[in-house]
Amino acid sequence: MKLQFNKLPLFILATFLFGVKTYLVYRFMFSIDLENMMQEIILFINPFVSAFLVFAMSVWFKKQQRQMKFLRYTVLIGSFIIYANLVFYRSFTDFITIPQLFQASNAADLGSSILTLIKPYDILLFADVIIIWLISKRRPEQMTARYPKSGKVFALAMSLVLVAGNFFLAEMERPQLFTRAFDREYLVKNIGLFNYHIYDIATQAKAKTQRVFADGTELPEIQAYMDENLKRSEASELFGVAKNKNVIFINAESIQSFVINNKVNGAPITPFLNSLTKDEDTFYFENFYHQTEQGKTSDSEFLVENSLYPLSRGAVFFTHGQNEYHAMPEILGENGYYTSVLHANNKSFWNRDQMYQSLGFDHYYGEESYEITEANSIGWGLKDKPFFEQSTDILQEMEQPFYSKLITLTNHFPFDLEEEDRSIEPYDSNSNTLNNYFPTVRYMDESIELFFEELKQAGLYEDSIIVIMGDHNGISANHNRAMSQYLGKDEITPYDYVQLQRVPLFIHIPGYGNGEVKSEVAGQIDMKPTLLNLLGIKNKQDIQFGNDLFSDQRKDFIALRNGSFISNEYIYTSDTCYNRETGEPIIEETDEQSENNQPPNACDSIREQVEKELGYSDDLIYGDLFRFINFDKK
Repeated sequence: MKLQFNKLPLFILATFLFGVKTYLVYRFMFSIDLENMMQEIILFINPFVSAFLVFAMSVWFKKQQRQMKFLRYTVLIGSFIIYANLVFYRSFTDFITIPQLFQASNAADLGSSILTLIKPYDILLFADVIIIWLISKRRPEQMTARYPKSGKVFALAMSLVLVAGNFFLAEMERPQLFTRAFDREYLVKNIGLFNYHIYDIATQAKAKTQRVFADGTELPEIQAYMDENLKRSEASELFGVAKNKNVIFINAESIQSFVINNKVNGAPITPFLNSLTKDEDTFYFENFYHQTEQGKTSDSEFLVENSLYPLSRGAVFFTHGQNEYHAMPEILGENGYYTSVLHANNKSFWNRDQMYQSLGFDHYYGEESYEITEANSIGWGLKDKPFFEQSTDILQEMEQPFYSKLITLTNHFPFDLEEEDRSIEPYDSNSNTLNNYFPTVRYMDESIELFFEELKQAGLYEDSIIVIMGDHNGISANHNRAMSQYLGKDEITPYDYVQLQRVPLFIHIPGYGNGEVKSEVAGQIDMKPTLLNLLGIKNKQDIQFGNDLFSDQRKDFIALRNGSFISNEYIYTSDTCYNRETGEPIIEETDEQSENNQPPNACDSIREQVEKELGYSDDLIYGDLFRFINFDKK
């Protein structure tokens, strides 16, 4: 039986092929969690709705040639958008935002990282492009839609009705979808990838105008919130314990807490860091969470220096590098500290050269400050051992006291490491990323141990406190199957995945003698007030969302940038409230809440506070509100 393609307009065929392809990508290449049949239905229909909306516009072209050309290039561009998101998702388990596109200058530094994300079978994603291209070239006469004006209006009206229907179902399934849009997966799942990008453009446009109309009148409400909720009236008992000491801050790339005191193939993964958990001069925080989003390492830096949240879209280092801030380097500089960053990478990566000036750093020791050769580098650049060795020489020349942040590189995706540098063998699972992660973590652990010895030999150890903090997770949700195998679990639940966002934090104070393991819930947002407290610098009137980790008066939750949170009793994520200790969902919904898909009562009050806090932080950044504050008068 011969198909009658001559009676089927090309835009209908394009809608069908493109919709099927998009759905298959949603369902089998993105790790989108579907909780019920309604979500499955919405996920299935939204790619066809979006495709019909765009491709039906072709009927407004009167000339056959223009109609065919529009369809060819629209299918091609749409396919590239899907593929770009797929490659990005394989690395970050996230979707591209408009601010991310302005970070394209980073792409040149990604090198082998991007290549590992491209698969040979990806060419199949462009099969429909080839089909549409060939048909539009060979049979344009038969495939052109020739409608009267009423037919064109009907096609447009039908498109809008379908979109409205999609949005109506999405709002039923996820109330307040657009006002609580911290999680991009919910947007893509409910309105589709292309409508999500339109929403993202609108959100970006709104954000750009926010600075223009900001006048500082927003600040009293934010300050009142902090005074009421952040409980920062009294200094902790460790106030000034490290007064006038150097601060050496190690930004440990991609290390997660699950490797601490753990083994692979029978061998300890982090023997030196394990020893620090028992060291009498060290505080180890075992429930410390990273709070980064799309900016990854740069987000962790932003959190540490400002005690503000990163943005949900893009990286603050790129989008708001020219803002005014009241960051820790600036405050330390006013108190006699020389401040610097040591990182063997180029100054433009993550826009560091501009952002570090805005934060108040005195100097950035980038790749030009290091001797980098083919023999001592791999993957992203200088290996950690030579990096720490050469950094010690730089630290010896600094005026004291100093605050210096050292950012490591070796334990970075795709976790390349030469055989000669491996002390343990890779893991054996279906994920090369997880397999190779363990040897690079071990290499970083050895590097930090050597650095401690070098600091002692250089005479810097006794006069310094040393902070080691994981900057963000290294293993994304794309590797949950392998991670469940390693952890001996049947699956990685949303609760488990939040718990995997814990990263190590060590605060080592030589000679202190009263270190301990701290179990309180904490996060990167707490670093600025904590370090200033240890150094004996009062900063009560600052605008910040963190608490001193050693204070008994602290708010009882840590917010993640996607709206999830961890409190003393609960973990809230993916619209579910869990018992933090047991991991069991807490079910205490009323009938009305259940019908409206609202989260359980147990987490409601904290969730509202989290949303308010994230919103206030966004207001400070988008509005550049620090320009209206004279901290000298406080």
